Amino acid sequence: QVRLVESGGGLVQAGGSLKLSCAVSGINFKLHELNWYRQVAGEQRELVASITSTGSTSYTESVKGRFTISRNNVWNTVSLQMNSLKPEDTARYYCKTRRQGLDYWGQGTQVTVSP
Repeated sequence: QVRLVESGGGLVQAGGSLKLSCAVSGINFKLHELNWYRQVAGEQRELVASITSTGSTSYTESVKGRFTISRNNVWNTVSLQMNSLKPEDTARYYCKTRRQGLDYWGQGTQVTVSP
């Protein structure tokens, strides 16, 4: 059974930092791409950052230079370091992976950035 559990969200002032983590089980972790998405209530889920099995990363334009995605293939975790946070980064953040054509999501963690 594939399971993803996010943690690390919270309330932070603009300009502050948070680090999100996602613990993944039920897959051969090192072989899979991992993604962080975010969603504001009433809006579509947005892809924020991705990391491939070989460690290549990509980011949506609005977070480049501020967010860093990383993975730990020993502990089967993927993290998102978020610096210089802005109020527009407020959202629920989800990690995702895919196995055999199916997407698996965590329950999400809320990030709120106050002005």
